[in-house]
Amino acid sequence: MSTLPASSSQPPKPVSQIWRPDLTKMPALTPGRRLFRLFFRSLCKAIVYLCTRVTITGVENYPRQGPALLVINHLGDPDIILTLAALPDFPEILGKIELLEVPVLGTLCNMLGVIWVHRGQPDRRAVSAILEAFHQGRRVLIAPEGQESVSGALEAGTDGAAFLAIKSGVPLVPITVTGSEFRQIEKGLKNIRRTRVSVTIGKSFELPLPAPDENTGHTQRRGDLRGATQLIMETLARQLPPEYRGVYAFVDEAKGQTSDHKNSN
Repeated sequence: MSTLPASSSQPPKPVSQIWRPDLTKMPALTPGRRLFRLFFRSLCKAIVYLCTRVTITGVENYPRQGPALLVINHLGDPDIILTLAALPDFPEILGKIELLEVPVLGTLCNMLGVIWVHRGQPDRRAVSAILEAFHQGRRVLIAPEGQESVSGALEAGTDGAAFLAIKSGVPLVPITVTGSEFRQIEKGLKNIRRTRVSVTIGKSFELPLPAPDENTGHTQRRGDLRGATQLIMETLARQLPPEYRGVYAFVDEAKGQTSDHKNSN
């Protein structure tokens, strides 16, 4: 497996300054929440239709039943609206705890039932909530980069997604978006034109199980996690055009998985 070049060093990942683990839990799917999620997805579809020209690829790859970890690249705030509009159902979403202090948005997140996470900190309650979601057969959406891309292309991945996938054994589904940078959407709106965006849902894959140390019998977690994270990020990179691959620009596109099914608006 390839490794990142030394020149790909980037600023440190953000660390949450707010600590509210008491708010982190697996959201209950009450009838009211189910109804609100349905309404919100419909709203997302309307926004995407009015503001963009979207191409959705690989819908047949999306798991309709059973747990899965949906891994996505993160270009900007419009990503979540675009993704929710494209997916066949409403997955569980992770939300950085800082959003709780944003007027209206924090309330909206609570109504939708996000799983609050504290970035860059050990967050056992978040892990437990996500594992419980898998146990109930739910799909969970996560951005392995850990933040919105500063460069406008893939940044180095963090180990959270790999840890969850290895811990739970659930399959991963790579989802990539292009054109969703806020500046792109804003430019299109100012010029009264719909921005071209895309959502690609790749084929699911599983991570290899961690190998125990030959001498101690203990799992080599750090090495396994880094290798698994690299596999996740390279899979995302292969689904993206070269200009969006960022620090994974070395990835060979020919080894990627593609889909022939497309749905354009």
